[in-house]
Amino acid sequence: MSRLLLIVLLACTVASAIGVVFMRHRHRQTFVELSRVERARDEINIEFGRLQLEQATLAEATRVDRVARERLGMKFPEAADVVVIRP
Repeated sequence: MSRLLLIVLLACTVASAIGVVFMRHRHRQTFVELSRVERARDEINIEFGRLQLEQATLAEATRVDRVARERLGMKFPEAADVVVIRP
């Protein structure tokens, strides 16, 4: 009887040790994946910041006015060219 109990306890101990090793391995894999995802998130945040800065630069009123005048040949209409339509 005590020999059977010893075998059962030994089997439980081995199973527990294998479980601990497996869980540590899974933890390491998960941590590596987390690190990879956090790096990707940081890169995306940096790119988003660059795009916001670029958008702010491209949308400045003075730049839009300059591009409209130089590339499109646009200008403000003269007072005589303005027509007001009343209902």
